[in-house]
Amino acid sequence: MEVLWVILLLLVPLLMWTSSTFVFYFKKCFYVAWMMLLALVAIPLCILKSGGRDVENMRIIRILVRHVKYFLGLRFEVSGWEHLQTEGPYVIISNHQSSLDVLGLMEILPDRCTMIAKKELIYAGTVGLICWLGGIVFINRKKTSDAKSVMADAAKTMLDDQIRLWVFPEGTRNQRGDLLPFKKGAFHLAVQAQVPIIPVVFSSYSNFYLRKQKEFKSGTIRLKILPKIETKGMTSDDVSSLSEKSFKLMRSAFLDISDSVTQSNGPLRH
Repeated sequence: MEVLWVILLLLVPLLMWTSSTFVFYFKKCFYVAWMMLLALVAIPLCILKSGGRDVENMRIIRILVRHVKYFLGLRFEVSGWEHLQTEGPYVIISNHQSSLDVLGLMEILPDRCTMIAKKELIYAGTVGLICWLGGIVFINRKKTSDAKSVMADAAKTMLDDQIRLWVFPEGTRNQRGDLLPFKKGAFHLAVQAQVPIIPVVFSSYSNFYLRKQKEFKSGTIRLKILPKIETKGMTSDDVSSLSEKSFKLMRSAFLDISDSVTQSNGPLRH
């Protein structure tokens, strides 16, 4: 048994050095396992702090998660911090590329801010439980009527409890090198609550992370926080134009910062 452990200890560094596919799976497995372990640590801390489900628990989650980027060899460069210095509730919208987005989210997550996420996440073991304790709003994407009802309740909660909500308007993960068309939920939410929208853009991960090619290197992620978009006075009739305006602003920023990151670090081979 001891010989086996010695062989494994020697083999892992060798594979990390010579096999990009091994590195990809090693980092992915480590990331999932470490996040589940952190959630296990966070659960009793959140219960002791708040007694149960509360958006204030996101402070604990934020503190525990922020170091994970170092293990994966990732670095964040953030611009536009001043745009998050907005009082009261608002809706943050951002592009969505992979589960790694959580690391960038925790990098800039403002106080009293939680997320809207797919209902399936609640069944993800300790991670699902800590999401629930953090006040994350779960929606059933397959039932439009349920999603609309949840959004209406979320708008009321935002105003009553003075919280902020982070939404991924693409609705699904996307690593195609561009943004997917936005779904309207986040914009109905902001208009119904009459709160501003703050767009946040993640640069493309393609310079360090390619899921299909099994590549996961060290890299830099640029996060750009754009100026808030006011919704006061808007009605449901303005939702489509609001969505289109937000999409154009975010797509322009995405292409700009992604290009600058690629020029700095070079693309991964395809």
